[in-house]
Amino acid sequence: MEIWINPACSKCRGAISLLDAEGADYTVRRYLEDVPAPDEIRAVLGRLGLEPWDITRTQEPAAGELGLKDWPRDAGARERWITALAEHPRLIQRPIITADDGTAVVARTDEAVRDALSR
Repeated sequence: MEIWINPACSKCRGAISLLDAEGADYTVRRYLEDVPAPDEIRAVLGRLGLEPWDITRTQEPAAGELGLKDWPRDAGARERWITALAEHPRLIQRPIITADDGTAVVARTDEAVRDALSR
């Protein structure tokens, strides 16, 4: 499994602590440094079963600068959202765990981390 983190994020640190406590085998991806390409974002969205606006941190300054709150949330705008996430990775919700079974979870709670571990 892989976990996308921002080390400055308390939710990310908590998820890592829980993975370590459970003895999980995982890889850390610091996604602000190793920015996911649009294809990787599409793949993770598929694994999550979500749309790009569902994993966008709309309170980030970059979201305000881009005017994301006014963007349509439909199939026609999907690629625009994905491009924004790739160009401004701080907008990506965190942490995201890609599980070994091909699924993924936004692991902001201990319950979500445990869910990923059980897959």
